[in-house]
Amino acid sequence: MRDARRGPDLARALLGLREGAAIALDAIGANRVRAALTILGIAVGVFVVTAMSAAVHGIDSGVEASLAAAGPTTFYVTRWPMQVTGCSGDQGSCPWRHNRPLSLREVALIGALPSVHAVIAHASTTALTKVNDRVLQAAKVEAFTPAWLEVDPGSVAAGRTFTPRENEDGSTVALLNDRAVSDLFPDGHALGRTVSLDGHPFQVIGLYSARGNFFDPANKPKVIVPFETARRLLAIDIDWMDLTVKPRTGIAREDAMDEVTAALRIHRGLRPAVANTFFLYGQEKILELYNQTVFVFFLVMIALSGVGLLVGGVGVVAIMMISVTERTREIGLRKALGATARAILWQFLVEAMTLTTIGALVGLGIGQAASAVIRAMTPISASIPLVAVLAALAASAVTGVFFGLVPAARAARLDPVDALRYE
Repeated sequence: MRDARRGPDLARALLGLREGAAIALDAIGANRVRAALTILGIAVGVFVVTAMSAAVHGIDSGVEASLAAAGPTTFYVTRWPMQVTGCSGDQGSCPWRHNRPLSLREVALIGALPSVHAVIAHASTTALTKVNDRVLQAAKVEAFTPAWLEVDPGSVAAGRTFTPRENEDGSTVALLNDRAVSDLFPDGHALGRTVSLDGHPFQVIGLYSARGNFFDPANKPKVIVPFETARRLLAIDIDWMDLTVKPRTGIAREDAMDEVTAALRIHRGLRPAVANTFFLYGQEKILELYNQTVFVFFLVMIALSGVGLLVGGVGVVAIMMISVTERTREIGLRKALGATARAILWQFLVEAMTLTTIGALVGLGIGQAASAVIRAMTPISASIPLVAVLAALAASAVTGVFFGLVPAARAARLDPVDALRYE
């Protein structure tokens, strides 16, 4: 008998949901300005959530692709720690600044270790970049030793990379990323042509297609040159170079890191009680730093979306209170015909949820457009994850229930006799 009773109850609930939605749509048509302001507040909150979720989702995929390209056993050697720190300038602030720089001899030393397959030195600078009358005042210049593509998530779309011999000879050859090609060569034909870096002519031998990530969004002009060439001709500071180390197949990362650590300590003459004057870290350290930074974005996203939902919620209260006042006689008539307080309460809650759901759909639409713009304007493959869509819809529905409860309860408590007499 209980199951038989559930059928009519469910049917009445669905009928009330349909009627409430229809009445809400009529109210929106009758009070367009009020409804638009309410919808706008909800839409802003949902838009912030979806747009930032799309960006973070795209950045996540970029970071994952970068780490996957480098390989699970790859690790890094630097002069500085992988952490966000503020240096005040006093003697005790950031003591790692006084560490001995990594040297090219140490690069060769690490590369000769039995456990190491390849070591890639990297440093960066900026250079005045010119092609005829087109000038980039400070294009980013990345200098690598050979084999850099083994640990880089990008690819050479056309042409080739430089050879070990070209690196040793300091050959003036370069690769350009997509943005540099579009800025310097409007016709798109860059291969074989010459580009000037700080007054030195470099032949373009390759076009590099980058995959952006959180640490390198790749939306600015970039030139890639051999490490030795940059050291000899460009204003590059190798005292701050970093090393990427790829162990041999079958060698555990921890074993390779231990061997590199021992070799550097011996080379630097560090006694057992003295701390390392260099830093080694694996990919989990990059993920830790990334997650810390993304967490800050997440808090900002929640705060901004909360403000939007609060504004929209206040609008829901206002428009629903006005709706209750305008429809007092209607409520009295429905009660006189047998409508229960629960039915009246449900009707107005459905109206409030309809308003906020429309706002959520508008926000999702704008967020989807924003993610498309991000994909078109940057190398970040932004996309709205399904969980963000569901969370936005759920948050808007909860906002409608929470802020619509007061006017709905007021409508449900109206005395039918007094409501019928209301003018």
